[in-house]
Parts: sequence; C-alpha cells; structure tokens
Amino acid sequence: MKRDTAAVHAGREDLTTLGAHVPPLDASTTYPLASVESGGAAYDQLAGGGPPRPEDSFVYQRLWNPNVARFELALADLEGAEDAVAFATGMAAVTASLLAAVAAGTPHVVAVRPLYGGTDHLLATGLLGTRVTWATADTVATALEPDTGLVVIETPANPSLDLVDIARVAALAGDVPVLVDNTFATPVLQQPLGHGAALSLHSATKFIGGHGDLMGGVIATSRDWAERLRRVRAITGGLLSPQSALGLHRGLQTLPVRVRAQQATAGRLAEWLSDQPEVARVHYPGLAGCDPRGLVGRQMSGPGSIISFTLKGGRDAAAAVAEHCRLITHAVSLGGVDSLIQEAAALTHRPVAAAAKPDASLLRLSVGLEDPDDLIADLANALRAATALTPLYPAAAQLG
Repeated sequence: MKRDTAAVHAGREDLTTLGAHVPPLDASTTYPLASVESGGAAYDQLAGGGPPRPEDSFVYQRLWNPNVARFELALADLEGAEDAVAFATGMAAVTASLLAAVAAGTPHVVAVRPLYGGTDHLLATGLLGTRVTWATADTVATALEPDTGLVVIETPANPSLDLVDIARVAALAGDVPVLVDNTFATPVLQQPLGHGAALSLHSATKFIGGHGDLMGGVIATSRDWAERLRRVRAITGGLLSPQSALGLHRGLQTLPVRVRAQQATAGRLAEWLSDQPEVARVHYPGLAGCDPRGLVGRQMSGPGSIISFTLKGGRDAAAAVAEHCRLITHAVSLGGVDSLIQEAAALTHRPVAAAAKPDASLLRLSVGLEDPDDLIADLANALRAATALTPLYPAAAQLG
C-alpha cells in the first residue's frame, strides 16, 4: 500500500475477523491466566520484549496491550520499519533508548545540537548514567569512543529547523546506531531508517496525535531494538495507555492530509514573514538558503510546517509578538490543527546550556489548519504591536 492508504488501514487488518469497523478499546489492566505454568511462560515471553504467542495471556497491561500493539504496527508500516515501540511520552521514549544503551554497556552518547530542550538537558545532566560528547554532523566520527552506544540527531532540528544529512551521519557513525528525532518531519515527509538510521523517534503528542488532547511517544526500529526497548518499558513502566494508543492510531489516518495542508500554509507564511521589516531572519527549509545540502526532495519529501524567525527588536520584540497574537495561541508544543507560537529560549529550551541556547529573539511557529490569510493578519497585528512597544531599530516610526 502507498503511504496515504497505509495511514488509513495499517494496524486494522483483523477488524473484519473481529466483526468491528474501528479498533475496540481494551482497557484491561490485567488478564486471566489459564494456569500458573502458562502464566509464567507468558510473563517471560512478554517481559523479555517478545510479542505474545497465540496461546498466551497478555498477563498485565504494562507488558502488552492490543491497542498499543495496533498503533505500533501502523506506525512501523508508515516508517518502513520492522517494528515500533510506543511510550507514555516522547521523553519516555528518549529515556528508554538511553537506558537500553546503558544496559548494553555502551553508555557514551554522541549528540548533535540543536536538539529538543528536554533531550539536550537529559543528556547534559547524565541523569541516566550516560555521558555525552557534543559534536557537529561533520565531526561525529572523531567523537566516537569504544563504549559509544548511540549517536543522537534531530532533523529538522528544534527550534532552528537545521537539516542534518542522516545518511552521512550514519556513514560516519559506522556500527554505532543512529537515533533520529523525526518529530518535525513525521513519517509522511521523512523515513530515517531508509537513510541508515537505527531508530526513528517521535513525540507522538505532536503531529501524530494532532489535536493537542493526548500524549505519547514512539520509536520505529528493528525487531532486535524493539525487544530491547520493550524490556526497558516493561520494567520502568513508561507505557502508553490504551486510550491514548487508540487516539494516536486514529490520528495516523488523517496525518498525511494534515501534514500536507499545514505545510502548504507554512510555505506561504514563511515567504510573507521574509518580507516583513520587523523580521531579521526566517528559518524554514522551503526557503532559499535554508537547505544548503539539498535535503528537501532527497531526504525529506517536503519542508514541513514549523517556522522559526528572529525579530530585529530582540527578546522584547519576540515576547511582544508572542503575547499579542490572538488567533495563534501562545503555548508550547506543536503539530496540532491549531497554530502555536512560543519563544524557545524561555520555554522548551530553557534548561539548555547558555552556549547552546537559541537566540532570545527567536520565535517558533507551528502552523495549523487555519486559513493562511487569517494567520497572516494575526501575525501582522502582533508585529505592529511589538513595534509600538519596542521601537529599537530604524523604520520603527513608519511601522507603527
């Protein structure tokens, strides 16, 4: 099946046999056991990271749940992966990946900034027993050590929208697995495993859920890595709830349509912002100069729907724009049907080390499904309000 068709049908192959049109919710926290012996065998199978055998009980929701498994199958299909493992949040997915590396005796991580602020902070603190070497995409090979367990990158990067050549990083990493945070691109625009990555991670709270009403994380990967991740999930309890799994599975059905519509609007807004005298620079992979390696069309099928831009008036101007938007919501998160704006340095990237923190004048805009004219009007009003409050650069008098 092509990707749009798979988004609608993947993970639903047995519904006709069940006599259902949509996946039924299985909210059970525990399951009956046929005998002590069979229950123990089922526990060993599931706690070891394997799928249930036909004769097995699911034992306990922390080990297996049908709704979670359906979502995993569907996401793996869209990513072109052997398997996928879902978690309660994106950060729970990051945590499981790092713990799996530590458990294998390879606690060293090479990471390429920018990364999502929570991931950056988790690596910088060494909270999980990892230690990190920060590298550029071009210096990954020289940063490797004998006990390197992961190379971590994000593309497009949060919040700068920098693009990283996954295939080049994978080549430089050699036998070390590469984890790609694929949240901004989604499986619709990018499939990292096809470019040499070992793990493709999503904060499913964002585009996959798409409506700002549930949380989740998921990693598409090989069967071997999936078993490792499920073992971590089973013992640490970072499981996705059946209710959230049902919502995320449903979100996949409209994901391609939403992503393409949001992307079309984002392209128009990026062009408009580039012409505004209050704006210093717009970061968007679809603009000339923002994709120097030519990765859009080769690695990504499109530039996506996240825009970052800096204000000539500095932090005060950025804060004023965010606070004066009325249609666009001033809030963290992204990827939903409604547009969101935030100052990254003050919020999502607040815990990042000063040397790696985004410019305080940078705003991250997640473009939703509103009419582009309405979004442009809202941004224009916010820019005028910011100029009136922060007349710090030439032409401010004419912009009021």
